Amino acid sequence: MAWPIVVMEKQHRAKLQRRLRAALRGQRLICLDIPDDYAFMQPELVELLKARMARHLPPA
Repeated sequence: MAWPIVVMEKQHRAKLQRRLRAALRGQRLICLDIPDDYAFMQPELVELLKARMARHLPPA
């Protein structure tokens, strides 16, 4: 099973698709729609990531 590629913003997804179109063929690409303006490990970002990724991860 291939792991999906996860990006935070639509512009990140678009950049990957432009630059790596052939390599992404058949890959699942998930956009979380989270603005890339948080600091590393900022608590609000961590909570957003947990919430948005929950549906893409197997149950704990």
